[in-house]
This record gives sequence, structure tokens and C-alpha cells, in this order.
Amino acid sequence: MTNPATRIGKRFAALKAEGRAGLVTFVTAGDPDLETSREILFGLPGAGADVIEIGMPFSDPMADGPAIQASSLRALKDGMTLKKTLELVTGFRDTDDDTPVVLMGYYNPIYIYGVDDFVADARKAGVDGLIIVDLPPEEVDELWKPARAAGIDFIFLTAPTSDDARLPVIVERASGFVYYVSITGITGTRSADIADVGAALRRIRKHTELPIAVGFGIRTPEQAAEIASVADAAVVGSALVDIIAANLDPGGRPKEGVAEKLLALVSDLAAGIGGAGEKVA
Repeated sequence: MTNPATRIGKRFAALKAEGRAGLVTFVTAGDPDLETSREILFGLPGAGADVIEIGMPFSDPMADGPAIQASSLRALKDGMTLKKTLELVTGFRDTDDDTPVVLMGYYNPIYIYGVDDFVADARKAGVDGLIIVDLPPEEVDELWKPARAAGIDFIFLTAPTSDDARLPVIVERASGFVYYVSITGITGTRSADIADVGAALRRIRKHTELPIAVGFGIRTPEQAAEIASVADAAVVGSALVDIIAANLDPGGRPKEGVAEKLLALVSDLAAGIGGAGEKVA
């Protein structure tokens, strides 16, 4: 069960009280540059994002599809680092103390940063949760223990291939929410059948009382609404990142209005699942 004292716990409790699912939005820190990334991040809550996932740029994001891989490389090319990612969250917290922020990425940059320093700095910045896609439950203690001691939730991925023998191992250490990857493969490639998703969530709920967010392949308000009918939250990432990629000049710099276009889609997605996002012109 989520901790009602945390931002994630409070947000999912509020969503349950409202009788609706949440919208989780993913963007990569520093994509396509720090200024645009900041504008997007700061605008997400007003557009209707209930939880924000921020990708920690990494040079070898093996679980991500081409769109998010490209976003990570754009951010790194512009000089984004893990330290700057945490500073971005710190700045966000100056404007918003309620919206949960989850960092998603890979263990290597954290290991290089130093686990204890990273956890301390993440907590100070206002990070609420971590999704580290290349750390299975059996290998997570080095980061999981200090993160949980600091009050940072550890969110694990489950997939269609996670059977009833595997699920208890995954959810045993999970907190905040569980992220169900609705398809096998990489992000942003295709969408899942809603009947299959519903059946999978019923099975997962036999093993945990945590909220379940569903991601991979959600690109439209209609798809988000469909997922919201069975899940506690819908996660959208590649569709947002694609807007950035489509609005760059030949030199890779953002065209005017890219943030507004991305936030307008977030508003449409939020409206699709019954959220309160305001239309961004």
C-alpha cells in the first residue's frame, strides 16, 4: 500500500477520491536543451500531469525505443548531466511542492555519481521515486536500501512475461506504485490490447495493493482513456518526446512553440482520462 504521507501516496489517494485514473508523463531531462526542458517540466502540472517521470540521460538506454534514445542523446549533447537533472528538480520544487517526481533511468550514472551522494542529493532536490530499469529485485539492495531509508519510493517494472512465480519477487520491495509494461519489447513501438492489459492487472492485483500505472504504446487521448478504464494511471512518454523531435531546426535547436505543443498534448491526454488539464493554446 502506498504511504499516505508521501507525495506519491497523497496523489494516488486524491485520484482514488476523485474516482479517476492519473496521467503520468515522461520527458527526458535536458531535452532538447536545458531552457526548453525547464519550460516543459514547469508546465506539466498545469497541463494535467498527475505524476512526472524525468528520464536521466544515459548514452546506452537499452530498454528504450528510438524516440527516447534520441532524446537522451540530444540532452547529453547539450551538456546535460545527472547533477543538472537534480538541479532541474530542485528548481521545479520552488514552483510546485505537490506533484510527485520520479527519476527513471539506468544504474551506471548513479553508480558513477556515488550511491550515497545521489540518494542524499535526490532527497534534498525533492525526488519522490526511482525507476531503475536495469536493476532487477535480486540486485537492487545497494541502491534500494539507502533510497528507502531516505523516504524515496522504489518503483519496479512488471511485464506480460512476469508470471505468478515472479510477481511476488518483484512487488515485495516495490513502493509508491507498480509500473506495468504492457508490451514486450522497447518503448514507443506499438500498443497493447486492452483485454490483455485488464487480465494482467487483475493478476498483478492479487499480489499487491499498490496502484498500477500502465505504459508503453499510449499515444492518443483515446488510448489513454482506454488504459485509464482498467489501470490506476496511464503513462505517456514517446508521444511527448516525438513532439520535441518533430520541432527541431536542421541544427537540432528547438523551434519556437515546442513546449506549448507538447503541453497541449498533455492537456488533451488529461482530458481524455478525465483529468483537469487546461488547454494550452
